[in-house]
Amino acid sequence: MFKIGITGNIGSGKTTVCKVFEVLGIPVFYSDLHAKLVMVEDKELVAGIKQAFGNEAYAADQSLNRKHIADIVFNNQQQLEKLNALVHPAVFRAFDKWVIQQKNTPYVLKETAILFESGSYKMCDRNILVSAPLENRVQRVMQRDGVTAQEVINRDSRQLSEEKKLTMADDVIINDDTQLVIPQVLRLHKLYLSIAADK
Repeated sequence: MFKIGITGNIGSGKTTVCKVFEVLGIPVFYSDLHAKLVMVEDKELVAGIKQAFGNEAYAADQSLNRKHIADIVFNNQQQLEKLNALVHPAVFRAFDKWVIQQKNTPYVLKETAILFESGSYKMCDRNILVSAPLENRVQRVMQRDGVTAQEVINRDSRQLSEEKKLTMADDVIINDDTQLVIPQVLRLHKLYLSIAADK
């Protein structure tokens, strides 16, 4: 299966771009959504989280005690890295299983905010960066989440810079509110179909 990673810094509009690919019939694996699922469904991960953060990491009904975990990892980089080191491999496993289920499709997309940071770009045949100027991204997130510009900039600074990601991406979609996104997606779709046909 031809696998394509897709990422973009906060407010870049990567979800919007993914929706266009979905309209074209291309399945999209949303990593954040699957991360939430594996934290309650992946037995190996559940055991690892309990061992690292205590049995109170889960409620009596086995749902994740988000507040308990957030209290530990918030403002503690070491604890956050420990959590990520447990969750990322479980999401990778979930992606591998998901890919097997995707029949009759020329290629699939893996959407993740931390494609390059987590190393998951190495598991993909090509990688797309959805790019937008910082001022556009700040405005979008302020409107979407009702937060201040500084809060958006702080969240953005915790991600790898867009400049660095541009050097690592195979393909770039510009979403700066001046260039149309759909023609860019259609051009890449055509390219990926031709590559997938040759594989």
